[in-house]
Amino acid sequence: MTPLPQGSTPLAVRMRPTTLAEVAGQQHLLRPGSPLVTLASDTAGEQGAVSVILWGPPGTGKTTLAQAIASTSGRRFVELSAVTAGVKDVRQVMEKALSDRDLYGTTTVLFLDEIHRFTKAQQDALLPGVENGWVVLIAATTENPSFSVITPLLSRSLLLTLEQLGDDDLADLVRRAVVDPRGLGDRVVLDDEALATIVRLASGDARRALTALEASAASAVAVHDELAAGAAVLGDPDADFDPDAEYGDAPAADGVAADDRPVITAETVAQSVDRALLRYDRAGDEHYDVISAFIKSVRGSDVDAALHYLARMIEAGEDPRFICRRIIVSASEDIGMADPNALTVAVSCATAVQMIGMPEGRIPMAEAVVYLATAPKSNRAYRALDAALADVRAGGAGRVPLHLRDAHYPGARRLGHGKGYKYAHDAEFGVVEQQYLPDELVGTTYYDPTANGNERDLAARLEKLRRITRGR
Repeated sequence: MTPLPQGSTPLAVRMRPTTLAEVAGQQHLLRPGSPLVTLASDTAGEQGAVSVILWGPPGTGKTTLAQAIASTSGRRFVELSAVTAGVKDVRQVMEKALSDRDLYGTTTVLFLDEIHRFTKAQQDALLPGVENGWVVLIAATTENPSFSVITPLLSRSLLLTLEQLGDDDLADLVRRAVVDPRGLGDRVVLDDEALATIVRLASGDARRALTALEASAASAVAVHDELAAGAAVLGDPDADFDPDAEYGDAPAADGVAADDRPVITAETVAQSVDRALLRYDRAGDEHYDVISAFIKSVRGSDVDAALHYLARMIEAGEDPRFICRRIIVSASEDIGMADPNALTVAVSCATAVQMIGMPEGRIPMAEAVVYLATAPKSNRAYRALDAALADVRAGGAGRVPLHLRDAHYPGARRLGHGKGYKYAHDAEFGVVEQQYLPDELVGTTYYDPTANGNERDLAARLEKLRRITRGR
């Protein structure tokens, strides 16, 4: 059998499209007349030559789009990576671009990968070239440009959002890689279950799908060669050769197709790819999206969804201290006085995780999340504080009543501080009628408990307390 392509170039790189027509997905950006299509095809003049920022998850085709534009456009193409390039490199590109424009009428397209890694000063160096049209910038980022790209650069560029690839797009991409001469050259067979497994494990990332395919193909070839070597040891593989039996309807051996090509099965993929490749960037949008979904699932009392998002964060290597902090916040914000014990559980969880570390720390985290998700919910305590803060910030603080002011320093009594104060413990039930709020806020109610959990009983007690303290 002809071996698979060898060398240091990964399959994902070899299969990178050379034209926009080969790009998988992102059809909303590739309609006729769209900025990217115009940029790729416009070789006369500057019509449509607008700078763009490509924002999307890893593996959705940002670099692919830029290089496809480079291969089809008549413009000069320069590629820089924000990981290795500095201000000096950017300025050199700008000077060369200005020179080429003035001397030869040539437009330069600058592709800057991972622009979010550029500092503000480095991004500032791009502004003159973009603003004056020396270069057409194509920048790629996995992070929200609103936070990672300076405003002047954003205002001079068109923001294009790339979507996560769908299952059909990934499946088409993988099938093409199996038969394309740049890929596996039709030297292996990929069964339907294996294809579905690769698509599922890739989580919308084309690069990861092709990486999983390449690893699985190598494994399938190794199994095939092992079977062939075993057959040679047992006897002459050409003895009593029957073409109809070999290539007809007779079933092939496991891992070998009827035409003697290696077969990639779902089991092959499972052995080659240890676990699902989560689309999760601890510093990017996915980080915020998953934690947001986690908190909202706890708040919504969907324990299964809460555990799912907890698992995604753990599996992606999220900082367990960050998870525990959010659990503590959720206990106070969303459960509050409906079950005051929730905060104790959350703090105990954080302490336990700190003491035992990971991976065992996932156990107390799971317990805390189940407790919080199934607990009665109330946000009235913190909403009450927010209402009080609003009054204070609006100037509605008022003076502390004289009878509540500190009377311990010399001369305080002469000023009337503490005069008329009623000591609550002297009363039969430890509660007395007394004004505690400033005059301007007398009668104000901030805390209004729900009928959920502990607050149901608390509401009745609170009504009695207010009747006494307010003299109703």
